[in-house]
Amino acid sequence: MASENTTSQSADFRLAAPAIRMAPSLLSADFANLEPGISAVEDAGAEVLHIDVMDGHFVPNISLGVPVIAALRKRTKLFFDAHLMISEPKRYAEAFVKAGCDLLTFHIETTDEPQAVVDHIRSLGVAVGVSLNPTTPVSSIESILDSVDLVLVMSVWPGFGGQSFIADVLGKVTELSGRLRPDQRLQLDGGVDVNTIEAAAKAGADTFVAGTAIFRQPDPPAAMIELAGLAKHASTRCPA
Repeated sequence: MASENTTSQSADFRLAAPAIRMAPSLLSADFANLEPGISAVEDAGAEVLHIDVMDGHFVPNISLGVPVIAALRKRTKLFFDAHLMISEPKRYAEAFVKAGCDLLTFHIETTDEPQAVVDHIRSLGVAVGVSLNPTTPVSSIESILDSVDLVLVMSVWPGFGGQSFIADVLGKVTELSGRLRPDQRLQLDGGVDVNTIEAAAKAGADTFVAGTAIFRQPDPPAAMIELAGLAKHASTRCPA
């Protein structure tokens, strides 16, 4: 079990209270109409906006960066959950914090000194998460498991939207669910939709990144609410 010591956690982590939360993924939104799209899911009850940052190096695609995030920060009160799919998270962390991100999640695969990355991000005054690729074991984050606010399990390979859900990662979700404290979030990203979210919630995930299943639907707010309802019904970590 993880330690009960929470002194290394973000004192004002807005997602610390256990709950089922949807994190609509900006990557799948209409980039020509970002503000109205974000406002629609915020008005429907979203607390979190998931922002995928890609560098064309750690992952083969390039996505949005600091200027877009800074512009959006002025338009919404949503919690900005930045998923840094980049090779040098420590180098660029400060820029994303200054742009208005509330949590920075880095990939364990990008560093041999994960505690240094955690400490640097926390020194900037924001929450910190760590992400695992589909085949990366939980043992790879053993040394920092107590130190992070969020663990993100990838259920697709990072770098592209719209991929199929990799069900094999659910065993990893179950393992983490039994080890994380109530104030730590367990996030799942990739292929989350009406066909997969219940199994993910039953395995123990509590925060669900969904892009195509929300922003690419005819009624994104309704799609988000439906997904949240399915997760709440199936949840083992945050029972209704």
